[in-house]
Amino acid sequence: MLRIGPALTRRAVMAGGSAMAAAAMIGCTRGANSGVVSGSRLPEMRIGGIPTALNAAEHSFRLGENSGPTPAWLYGDAPFPVYRLRLGESLDVTLTNRLKEHTSIHWHGVRGPNAMDGVPYVTQSPVQPGESFAYRLTPPDAGTYFFHPHCDTAAQLGRGLAGVLIVDDESSPFDDDIVCVLKDWRVAKDGSFLPFVTTQGAGRGGTFGTIRTVNGRIAPEITVPAGADIRLRVLNVDSTRVSDIGIRGAQAQLIAVDGNPLAPFAMETWRLGPAMRMDIALRTPQAGGKIALTDYFAQEPVTLATLVSEGASKRNAEFAFAGLTAPKRAEPDLANAERHELKLSASAAATDYPAPTAIQLPDGRRIDLLDSLCSTAQTLWAIDGKTWPQMGHENLPPPLMSFTRGTSVRIELTNTTPHVHPMHLHGHSFKVLSASRLKRPEHWADTVLVMPEERVEIAFVADNPGNWMIHCHIIEHQDTGMMGWFRVV
Repeated sequence: MLRIGPALTRRAVMAGGSAMAAAAMIGCTRGANSGVVSGSRLPEMRIGGIPTALNAAEHSFRLGENSGPTPAWLYGDAPFPVYRLRLGESLDVTLTNRLKEHTSIHWHGVRGPNAMDGVPYVTQSPVQPGESFAYRLTPPDAGTYFFHPHCDTAAQLGRGLAGVLIVDDESSPFDDDIVCVLKDWRVAKDGSFLPFVTTQGAGRGGTFGTIRTVNGRIAPEITVPAGADIRLRVLNVDSTRVSDIGIRGAQAQLIAVDGNPLAPFAMETWRLGPAMRMDIALRTPQAGGKIALTDYFAQEPVTLATLVSEGASKRNAEFAFAGLTAPKRAEPDLANAERHELKLSASAAATDYPAPTAIQLPDGRRIDLLDSLCSTAQTLWAIDGKTWPQMGHENLPPPLMSFTRGTSVRIELTNTTPHVHPMHLHGHSFKVLSASRLKRPEHWADTVLVMPEERVEIAFVADNPGNWMIHCHIIEHQDTGMMGWFRVV
């Protein structure tokens, strides 16, 4: 029986309160014979200022000994490659599409240039099979991010098409840096994929997977140095599942949300929805000790992964972490901010848009057609009473909002539905000011959970010009109407 220590009390109200591996690739390889993903750490590569080729292609692997081979779509030989660069370094990635349908890369949470945001028919033309697209940007903030496609997202992300992007500060006070990617897979016993979208799931809280994994493995054990201060980066790249993440077996402090530093406080649980990330600082136990990464949002706590200490203790002083360096970012002028309310609602019919207009790309090209991969035959959800176009609309809808560059903005997200919606804003980070139900400290984020019948107020400075998406990151909600865009000029 695994002994981890007493479980922390689960509650929704939060109380206030590296020497990284030098190798380019770390720890995770495919089994040479079995095809089972082995090793518990993800493959890592430093790419700062280095031209990097990235192929989106199908690779078969087994999610577990009791599952058949799964025809996953990956950005490498193994799930969830981790790309690292230092703050101030450039990202120079060329995507080549080896899939049977078009795709793109959205750099989720990165406040990059609009032309590099990776949204087909809004910021770029889709990357067709056999074609390539060069992404060039310099992330302005350190933090934990990820990347994924933004068209036919339920299927492409559902098949595993996602990776991790980490922008490091110049120095790290940690002895180790661990990445844990949470994702469910909707597979049958033989390993084949089940439908990614169901009518029942799309109209409710989403369609859940059949196998829960961390780093593509079921409840893996991850070896960590004993008596060490480590940074644990937890990313929820699932299409549906919301978790209450907690730590058993060690003191833990929450130090960043969606890559954005916050004043560290002792953590019990943190509600982590799809596309959200959290960075945790903790001290590992002596050799042989174990720490459980736990989901309490279930009838019984679920151990997602276990950290196992080994070796001589690295530190003897009392565990204390002063916090991460705050990014250079414009604070919104709340007193003079432009106010908007966006209602999140169900919708039985698509919106009839009068005289829709084409999208002007940053390079001067116009995009008029919205193909069937980027729209849906069924609309179930709406933002501000408007749905993303159904199949048959030839143009994108008008923007939900337009701002002059530099405008401070306050938006109240009002959920009128009985289901949760993790709302994501492209191109900007926002400050979560208040929430009527799920109490959290004020913090910066790019995705925020809006609970059923809840009002959440956010604020930001619209300082990044371009056409930017806002949508629910329960992918079936996004793909069936709960998506729109806003313009900054």
